[in-house]
Amino acid sequence: MPLIVYILGLTIFSLTTSEFMVAGLMPSLASAMQVPVDRIGYLISLYAMGMVIGGPLATFILLRLRVSNKNGLLGLLAVYIAAQSAAASATDYDFMAAARIAGGVAAAGCMGISLAICADVVGAATRGRAAAVVIGGLMLASVLGVPIATLVEQHLGWRASFWLVVVLATLSMVLVAWLAPRAQPTATASLDQELAEFRNPHLWMAYASSALIIGAVFCGFSYFTAILTEISGFPASSIPWLLGIYGIANVVGNGVVGRYADRYTIPIMVWGMLVLGISLALFALFAQEQAISIGLLIVTGLVGMSMNPAIIARVMRTVHPGPLVNTVHTSVINIGLAAGSWIGGAGIAAGYGLRAPLWAGVGLAVLALASLLPYVGQRSSRALAA
Repeated sequence: MPLIVYILGLTIFSLTTSEFMVAGLMPSLASAMQVPVDRIGYLISLYAMGMVIGGPLATFILLRLRVSNKNGLLGLLAVYIAAQSAAASATDYDFMAAARIAGGVAAAGCMGISLAICADVVGAATRGRAAAVVIGGLMLASVLGVPIATLVEQHLGWRASFWLVVVLATLSMVLVAWLAPRAQPTATASLDQELAEFRNPHLWMAYASSALIIGAVFCGFSYFTAILTEISGFPASSIPWLLGIYGIANVVGNGVVGRYADRYTIPIMVWGMLVLGISLALFALFAQEQAISIGLLIVTGLVGMSMNPAIIARVMRTVHPGPLVNTVHTSVINIGLAAGSWIGGAGIAAGYGLRAPLWAGVGLAVLALASLLPYVGQRSSRALAA
């Protein structure tokens, strides 16, 4: 496996650590920005919405302008570093929100181009394994990035956590400039072919399932820190290792799902939503019990973000997985992330308490399950389309 593949994984690790770490910094950010906790949760949504806007737009522009993958990634990393530096220097909520949107726009483009470079530097027979290494940076962000950022915040302040991501992104940029080969720009002729794939209605059904699944996960995850400290009664010092446990569960679940996702795509997603909905409901009922909360945190990690290999496999089996299809899928996932975080915060703001995001997650899990049921028994969505 070429070294650049692991460097691209480090790049994704940096970008997604910044996306998720707000969940572990909520109390400090709320105090520093002098806003309620639910508004800090919206910073996750704003970052995700930036990704929704930036991903397809950046891919479309690169297809049209024939910018090389390497130069495109370096340029977007420079924009991302500037946005993250602005967030680290923010003194009010509006400035922080604007910086988060800009960072999300750049991050989406970086992710899409990183996967494109990954495909260029390895043979067709090993592209799946190489892509797994790159996307592994996303999973490690929850295992290492978020707990480390939370630990740094508790000892050095929340700004230090943001600057740590700036350092990681800068290191990634230097290594990409040094190690990434000169990639050929994507042929503009492929744009019409990719646009034709969006006429397949089963692709949009797959996108809908992805958004609902991720929305259900982030309804709860975005407010885990507040729930665990204010309802479960855990001290703030325990949050890094609790988030670390959740992240380890994500990695374990991702490994299991990734092994079987190609063969049992729909069954895995159906059972995953059943277990996720039940675990979130039990979490809402027994959040005051610390032992039960830890157990349900682990279960949620095992069947939450670990659905990523299955939802990606479903889209890739439905249509030809070109860069625009995959980039739009990334945007759809982030729509679900943003919507889930926003719905959870809206429940709190409406006066339903910190358990409201968990119940909202149950509702989205039920909707995700309903979107999957028409495909139960089908070998693949592509076969259904044929």
